[in-house]
Amino acid sequence: MALEPDGGQGDTLALRLAAPDTTPSPRLAAPGTTPSPRLAAPDTTLALRLPRRRRTPDDPVDVLAAELADRIGPAVHAYEVAALLESEGLTGEQIRERYGHPDLFSLAADLYRRVPRSFPEPPRGPDPWAPDHVRCALRGALFALPGLAYLLTGGMWHSPRGVYALVAAGLLSWAWGQALSHRAYLRLAAGPREAGRTLLVGAPTGALLASAAALAVAGPGPAALFGAGQSLYLAAAGVLLVRGRERLLLGTLVPLAAGAAVLPWWDPGPLPRIALPALTVVLAVAGAGREVRGMLGAPAGYGATRPPLPASVPYGLFGLAAGALVVSVGRQQPWAVVVLTVSMGPAEWLLYRFRGLSVAALRASADEAGFLLRSARTLALCLGGYLLPLVPAALLAGAEPAPLLALAAVLWTALLLQAFGRAWLPAAVTAAAAAGVVAATLLGGPPGTPWPLVCCGTAAGVLLIGALRYLGRPTAHS
Repeated sequence: MALEPDGGQGDTLALRLAAPDTTPSPRLAAPGTTPSPRLAAPDTTLALRLPRRRRTPDDPVDVLAAELADRIGPAVHAYEVAALLESEGLTGEQIRERYGHPDLFSLAADLYRRVPRSFPEPPRGPDPWAPDHVRCALRGALFALPGLAYLLTGGMWHSPRGVYALVAAGLLSWAWGQALSHRAYLRLAAGPREAGRTLLVGAPTGALLASAAALAVAGPGPAALFGAGQSLYLAAAGVLLVRGRERLLLGTLVPLAAGAAVLPWWDPGPLPRIALPALTVVLAVAGAGREVRGMLGAPAGYGATRPPLPASVPYGLFGLAAGALVVSVGRQQPWAVVVLTVSMGPAEWLLYRFRGLSVAALRASADEAGFLLRSARTLALCLGGYLLPLVPAALLAGAEPAPLLALAAVLWTALLLQAFGRAWLPAAVTAAAAAGVVAATLLGGPPGTPWPLVCCGTAAGVLLIGALRYLGRPTAHS
């Protein structure tokens, strides 16, 4: 049997049988008889016409497929193509006469077969967590510049009891400020008026408590007055930072920075040394008062419930523990505290970048395991990007890098967990590390053991495991 095409003139397949075979067949011959030859059937050619339409170079269906390929490719069923054709306004008459199909669904199925599947990535949307670069840079400066007040006034109040008084007032201010800021942010959901009432009561109360702590430790005198000024400034700065007024707060620090800038060449004398920090405090308090007054003038919010006070406790506990760890490192390496304070601006920037990269990882991941791996890589990238620049900065400042890096890892990871609403884990771990450092300092541990490094390193490891376990789940970013 031979197969022959029809020369390209149609969809016909010709089957031509071989010529008749006249050779005797011994199998079919009976004993003693002569075998008869096999004869072929008279019609030796069989033609089969295929039902498939033949495509020509200008096939209208091919033309239509090329025109709609970008919209047919992502379809997952021919019915989607049918809906597309219907939206294009194709009529039944056009489908039959122009495209040679009996109905819309037949044409849709043909187009679905001809166009290969393609699923393009959706357009990348804007990053919802894009950081404000200027604001983050200002934060680092705002945390560091108030330390210039100690250079201007240190000779007037410096004494062992004075140092302890300022440390006590500072720790209390940090703890109170963290809790108050959290509560003010919660109250902002109900409106500026409710948040303003929280700040109106909370900020003066915190300043009063911290000033009383300084007075109790140092007794009446210059150290207590400086502690009161420090407490007033920290309370006012907290209000301005909650309201996002970093530039205004930077302006209040201009007198202080100007006075400290001339110290290497000229001693301004006792009066400017006192007046310039006092002017900074007055400007900060005035700016905070104006902000609170504006918030109280906003319309009252309705339908919002007052958040419970215990919700802000872990934030205050973290502020107290973080302050204790910073003080413990600063006792041995004061310049390390300066480096750490300045790094808070980049730390906040990297917190935003982690959230933005996590959203991108969600879009790129097909399963939970893939997202977990991407989250681990993002966490390592952001934490490493924060810690690595601290190494040369610590060396330039003459500080040992290891304790600084361990403390920085604790603070950044704790702030990361707090940003995702996980407050108790970082508060408890940081408080445990601070308790270990304080106990080793007061009671004395084995000689030669770097307790800040041991405690902070252990705390950083625990927080990293907790961060990866919680933030490695897609539900944490929804």
